[in-house]
Amino acid sequence: MSSILILGASYGSLLATRLAQAGHAVCLVCTASTRDLINREGTRVRFPVKGRAGLVEVDSRTLAGSIVAATPEDVQPAGFDLAVLAMQESQYGEQGVLQLMQRVARTGIPCLALMNMPPPPFLRRIPGLDVAALADCFSDLRLWEQFVPGRVTLASPDPQAFRPADEPKNVLQVGLPTNFKCAPFEDEAHTALLQRLAADIEKTRFEVAGESLELPVKLKVHASLFVPLAKWPMLLTGNYRCVGDDGIVPIANAVHDDPALSREVYEWVASLCREVGAEPEDLVPYEKYAAAATSLKKPSSAARALAAGARRIERVDLLVQSIAAQKGRSHPEVDAIVRRVDAALLRNGDARLRLAA
Repeated sequence: MSSILILGASYGSLLATRLAQAGHAVCLVCTASTRDLINREGTRVRFPVKGRAGLVEVDSRTLAGSIVAATPEDVQPAGFDLAVLAMQESQYGEQGVLQLMQRVARTGIPCLALMNMPPPPFLRRIPGLDVAALADCFSDLRLWEQFVPGRVTLASPDPQAFRPADEPKNVLQVGLPTNFKCAPFEDEAHTALLQRLAADIEKTRFEVAGESLELPVKLKVHASLFVPLAKWPMLLTGNYRCVGDDGIVPIANAVHDDPALSREVYEWVASLCREVGAEPEDLVPYEKYAAAATSLKKPSSAARALAAGARRIERVDLLVQSIAAQKGRSHPEVDAIVRRVDAALLRNGDARLRLAA
């Protein structure tokens, strides 16, 4: 049994459920109120299962492993085998979380980032990138300075999940049940840990009314460092293009209202990924993404956050634009995406953008 620390109890509860189902011990880091709720009532994750009507709800209290919750100040990471970073990039600098991140860095335990925004230590593993020049893309580049790059890897958070409206914070619903695609660590022993966890999840089954079900959302460990970059074309084509000048739209509309432009953006970002070092087989063909996007009837989480007044969101749009600039490249639609997101943040009162303006 492995002991896994997961920072972030919302999206993080998805991987936590699959790990606990496989017999592992998971600690979710969250606020005090969510901690009390989870420790009292467990977590609930609802999965769509192919060929089965309705959703299958998994109660963490029934699983072979365990899920407990704690606030950042109560966690000592030295006793864990793996830390999973499953929060939004801007949240790692918050009081309490920042101090926990410093403790995690000092222990040297391997860290798997379950983020759309690749953390700077992971980016430092990619040859030819000037990470210091990307500082404006991050809330605070300094909080990552103590992390050893080889001990940080990235998983593409392809599964789509959300908290259903009017449900408590221990409930998560999976909308798109794809897999977490992980890049390797530098240390083979750390990569072997991921592979063991992936194999354990693969073997699990969940009993419902006497029927043994194979649940979706698995951990897939790849040999290529660049596999998680496959999310970048998806994010720029769909998620960030949900943000318009006059409001937000679902991902399906962002992709399919102008399919020619969507394909152009997707292929341009994919070509940038290849220039950075990805191989064609590391990436997802546009047709496969476009087909999946038809089922994404909600605006992206970034767009919803902006519409709700968020002053900070993950800026993968700005990161892609900035990396492209390092390569002497640009695209007018990518530039327009960045301008629209900047404008929304400025309306919401982002102090950094206001000072820059």
